[in-house]
Amino acid sequence: MKEKLLGKTPEELREVALKCGLPAFTGTQIAQWMYVKRVRSIDDMTNISKPGREKLAGMYDLGVSLPIGSAVSSDGTAKYLFKVDENDTAVEAVVIPDADRKTLCVSSQSGCKMGCKFCMTGRQGFHGNLSVAEILNQFIALDETFELTNTVFMGMGEPLDNYDNVSKAIEVLTADWGFGWSPKRITLSSIGVIPNLKKYLDGQKCHLAISLHNPFPDERESIMPVQKAYNLYDVIDLIKQYDFTGQRRVSFEYTMFSGFNDTKRHADALIRLLRGLECRVNLIRFHKIPDFPYESSSQVVMENFRDRLNSNGITCTIRASRGEDILAACGMLAGRHNKSEKNG
Repeated sequence: MKEKLLGKTPEELREVALKCGLPAFTGTQIAQWMYVKRVRSIDDMTNISKPGREKLAGMYDLGVSLPIGSAVSSDGTAKYLFKVDENDTAVEAVVIPDADRKTLCVSSQSGCKMGCKFCMTGRQGFHGNLSVAEILNQFIALDETFELTNTVFMGMGEPLDNYDNVSKAIEVLTADWGFGWSPKRITLSSIGVIPNLKKYLDGQKCHLAISLHNPFPDERESIMPVQKAYNLYDVIDLIKQYDFTGQRRVSFEYTMFSGFNDTKRHADALIRLLRGLECRVNLIRFHKIPDFPYESSSQVVMENFRDRLNSNGITCTIRASRGEDILAACGMLAGRHNKSEKNG
């Protein structure tokens, strides 16, 4: 299999050019074609000579692969299915339109090791890390590529479990020679893989979202086995060492399960846990999946929970559910076709 160009820095691309017998400056041209113009074929790089393009294509693959399936929700949310090279699996990416924003929910792994019991991705087990090219392909292979305004690493997989490739993808997204995005346009969601969480907080300026879902460790462990390895209290203690009063934000994702984590006792424990931290809590309606015992909390219960946090100084909102009818909402991505999808 040919090595992919997508994901390489201009410096790495200059080495590629030299290996192909091309001038070093060709590497800068390749970077511009891939990240600024976002072409889908080496042959589209028209300021490189035809013999040069042929040499390049003979040794390397661009790395752009179009979706193999798609579905569009009644609310305008679009889900795309991408084939993964290394195994016979696929991953999903979701484009969420909202007024003047279009946010891409991007996947970082095929499947997931974390095993959260309320998540369809976690139910399928782990199949492999996505390469930098496979992560960036989810941005470039879409017709909406130039309309995207934000991204959230909240798709399939745990981003901090594939941190080397995710961090390099973020480098491409934020570099002047890449997409040129502000770090403020990027949010990474994690269950709290502490060693790589520290690397992320030290090395990136992007936003952070932590999947919390229950403030009591024993209850959290019953639905999130990773609690055994990375205790929630240790995750919060680490986060409290960093400044979130400026442009970088931290938020906490809290899926609401009726009778399990939506009581006054849970709200008060959450207030105690997050007190003193500049943050936001996003309440998420649970989308029912097979063989999981809990239902979503009612709207009234969610509103009361939200109001209790807000009245105690913790900013809290209820996140609007998007794309549920095409299995694109939180926790529903499984990397497979559903009946409403079509082949691309």
